[in-house]
Amino acid sequence: MLPSLLNSAGIETSPALTMPRIATRNYSADTARSLAGSGIPPLLARVYAARGIAVADELAGGLARLLPFERMKGARAMAVRLAEAIAAGKKLLVVADYDADGATACAVAVRGLRMFGARVEFIVPNRFEYGYGLTPEIVRLAAGAEPDLIVTVDNGIASVDGVAEANRLGIEVLVTDHHLPGDALPQAACIVNPNQPGCDFPSKHLAGVGVMFYVLLALRAELRERGAFAGREAPNLAVLLDLVALGTVADVVRLDQNNRILVQQGLARIRAGRACAGVAALLQIARKQAAQASTYELGFVVGPRLNAAGRLEDMSLGIRCLLSDDPEEAATLAQQLDELNRARRDIEADMQESALAALERVDPSEGSSLVIYNEDWHQGVIGILASRLKDRFHRPVIAFAQANEAELKGSGRSIPGLHLRDALDLVAKRHPHLIQKFGGHAMAAGVSVRAEHFEAFRAAFEAVAQELLSPADLTKVIETDGELAAAEFSLDMVRALEQQVWGQGFPQPSFEGEFTVQAQRVVGEKHLKLKLAAHRTQFEAIRFFNADELPERIRAVFKLAINEYQGNTSLQLIIEHCEPV
Repeated sequence: MLPSLLNSAGIETSPALTMPRIATRNYSADTARSLAGSGIPPLLARVYAARGIAVADELAGGLARLLPFERMKGARAMAVRLAEAIAAGKKLLVVADYDADGATACAVAVRGLRMFGARVEFIVPNRFEYGYGLTPEIVRLAAGAEPDLIVTVDNGIASVDGVAEANRLGIEVLVTDHHLPGDALPQAACIVNPNQPGCDFPSKHLAGVGVMFYVLLALRAELRERGAFAGREAPNLAVLLDLVALGTVADVVRLDQNNRILVQQGLARIRAGRACAGVAALLQIARKQAAQASTYELGFVVGPRLNAAGRLEDMSLGIRCLLSDDPEEAATLAQQLDELNRARRDIEADMQESALAALERVDPSEGSSLVIYNEDWHQGVIGILASRLKDRFHRPVIAFAQANEAELKGSGRSIPGLHLRDALDLVAKRHPHLIQKFGGHAMAAGVSVRAEHFEAFRAAFEAVAQELLSPADLTKVIETDGELAAAEFSLDMVRALEQQVWGQGFPQPSFEGEFTVQAQRVVGEKHLKLKLAAHRTQFEAIRFFNADELPERIRAVFKLAINEYQGNTSLQLIIEHCEPV
């Protein structure tokens, strides 16, 4: 049964959907020439210029170039409170979030604080029982452990009521978070968040795990000043960077220079075989080589296995995996996480199939959004479903599942042109009775509505989407870095590209070009193996998850990759989009 599934913007793969537009990224030719003059290959200089790099120094990845913790509002004050708590033997309790950023932030907090001699444990809310953040219910649960201080990671900036409850119970709260604050800040003893009012930390894109890492940097400096490391080396916090890299990539925050340094240094540790036992086990269970780990493995291999615990059961399983120093224990926990991820994929596939089946009868050109609901859908997977449908149909999507008999919980994903949290805020202001609660940011948000208000919410959100989105916004744009010269189709170029950290806000380069299709065959039942020709040269190529036959001439968007098969190494094009010429 699929009650109230569709709104006027129901979407399916019909001809009414606009063909994606291929566009070349703009860049300054002068900047590209300047970068090339500093020794960067011309193609890479063009790529970097298109991503806002002005001088070669912005590509440096050494830890010495990290922004100083002194610029983070509250970091020094929190370090003082933590140092005093450690000296007094007080009990600290970390309250985590239930996604990969929250899990890694929790592991970094617990590992780091224990390095400094703290008594520290953790709890993580079950998303289905307690919801998100430091709620009063979570505080009362935490109080059973009799902590002297609560330290939030990746949450807390909006927990006004939860902090008030902790204060009432005599538990001091230290908030570390990176989300945008609401109209009022919680009355915590101290807040560290680069996005709080009055914080001039230049990087506003730190993940929750990055914020906690900065607090530990400040704490180490404070303890050093107090003489805590007299006669011995201070703990090396770089051992935590594999976790920082994982959480940063998995949370899909913008990879500005500061985040690129954190990720690059973390990947270096992983590739050198110095990852913690949990990260190593998660890579191994996925049959990935640590020595070849990249942001792809962090974001699409390790991250989803970690997230599966929070989506289907309890993220404490994932956190315990990241905290384990025993390879055998970590392998056992990684196996359980892998099994949960397989179950998550099956649930997601069933949900997507039911959504697409229902959407077949609707014309996508009729609206600007998609709000969907199925009483059989799983709360923990609706965010992934919304993301898949958003990518497929290029519309903002909110997918709802049943929270209880009276309430629906939704998870939304948006497209450029519509700030999702602001859109929900507009709905809430215009229709105060429709939304019970909401939160999030530009591209992702959560929202709760009463079941009886679903239809009214759907109509109100569609009205806002139509108001904020132009026809151009509803046309998917595939950005590329232009065409390649014949000599740039090379293994050396692939290896040069692989040296950089790519991700959100610093996208991996893709290119475009026209090709003759010389041969094509289906492999693995759902992929298309190709032989393409251009520049009087033949190229091996593959189009994943699309086995449709191609015409003789195509215009393709592709990435350069290395294909290793039976001991042979060759260049391969990964086809991301193609259209007939």
